[in-house]
Amino acid sequence: MAFYLNDCGIVCAMGDGKQAVRAALLRGASGVQPTEACSPGRVLPLGLAAGAVLPSVAHLPLAQRSRNNQFALAALAQIRPAVDAAIARYGAHRVGVVIGTSTSGVGEAEAALAARAASGALPAGFHYGQQEMGAPALLLAQELGISGPALVHSSACSSGAKALASAARLIAMGACDAVVAGGVDTLCAFTVAGFSALESVSAVRCNPLSANRNGINIGEGAGLFLMSRQAAAVALCGWGESSDGHHMSAPDPEGGGARLAIGQALQRAGITPQQVDYINLHGTATQQNDAMEARVVASLFGAGVPVSSTKPFTGHALGAAAALEAALCWLLMQDDNPEGYLPPHLWDGAADPALPPLQVAAPGARLGRPLRYALSNSFAFGGSNAALLLGRLA
Repeated sequence: MAFYLNDCGIVCAMGDGKQAVRAALLRGASGVQPTEACSPGRVLPLGLAAGAVLPSVAHLPLAQRSRNNQFALAALAQIRPAVDAAIARYGAHRVGVVIGTSTSGVGEAEAALAARAASGALPAGFHYGQQEMGAPALLLAQELGISGPALVHSSACSSGAKALASAARLIAMGACDAVVAGGVDTLCAFTVAGFSALESVSAVRCNPLSANRNGINIGEGAGLFLMSRQAAAVALCGWGESSDGHHMSAPDPEGGGARLAIGQALQRAGITPQQVDYINLHGTATQQNDAMEARVVASLFGAGVPVSSTKPFTGHALGAAAALEAALCWLLMQDDNPEGYLPPHLWDGAADPALPPLQVAAPGARLGRPLRYALSNSFAFGGSNAALLLGRLA
């Protein structure tokens, strides 16, 4: 059974909508910019979607009024015609929602607690429900008027990938005919402070695979797909998931869980490593992640397949990261990229001699033919690993 990705909505630091994001990606225009927005008194490069036009949530119940939900609605609006057509085709009870998120409305809680510290009372505009993890799935289901399964995955960086895998399973088991699936996460000081406490935040734009890499940039965004059995240009051909539990925040240096997830994705897709045209690396630019991932990719694929990390474009969008990166692959697998231009790897070019060599995609890199199969890796805290294999089946 094929799990087609019929349409895609995307909002991130690079832009708002498919065309804007695709254009920024191909010209190598990073959306990561220095700001004090989430770290007062300390300038940090963040992937803020500052230019996004977000819909109002004033019409929603107080519990659903969050910036995170605004991002979800903005991405939904881009695919709403396709989703409405699916609802009309299959029925509201046959359409589901699966979302990945990491923070949900924590930003609203952060602001409310600051207000209480100053005034002694929580502000009238705060409701505890704003920070519930299930909020974005509930919102989208209610907004669409559907009654199929609605759920959220919250497994840090792998959340969006697991949401897409779950959507495919819902269709495969016959519970749904179509699913709105992806991820959404928004920035706040709480998130930036947490990663800063782990000493994993870079003071400059992140530098994946470089000998000079020194940490991540945090970002935000939303990436939503309509998945169904109706034929489209690109499908989710395979996925893999593993939980190695090596460490709360550090990856297994041998990459056992990562290797297992990638192997499952290839097996489900029924292809060999040699058939993969491009790999979107998890590529956080931390010392341990890049070392582990480079070893795994080199051992499975050799140095012949082009690779890049797109986190220097978007920042690490946490629960939305895997969905955003799948969306970037999806954009370049459409019919309007017959030359197979690839997402460039933005870095200083100083390859780490301790890592196995990989074929890093330079700006302007292209296959000279359409991109057939793309692998996207996501390796989260706690050893929650996921890999997505997107393919053109036509």
